Amino acid sequence: MSVKGASGKTTTPGDIARRFRAKNATRGDFWRRETFTLPRMEARARAREWFDRYPKAAYMTEIEFWRELDDDRIEFTIRRLPSAD
Repeated sequence: MSVKGASGKTTTPGDIARRFRAKNATRGDFWRRETFTLPRMEARARAREWFDRYPKAAYMTEIEFWRELDDDRIEFTIRRLPSAD
């Protein structure tokens, strides 16, 4: 599959991936991460928001780390690829 871009050139998914990789090579990590510390029910709602907004199929969204803190709070880090930003 190939697509004509705004410049009129034909672009394949591989071309896009190579450009993305080259652009982000200096960063060394392609993931976008955000860490939250919230009461249990708010943490669950926030995670659901992320999965609704950034579906796993398109962004590879996942909870990378979580732990239960005192007073029923959850600390978690969620990560996703910025593939369709």
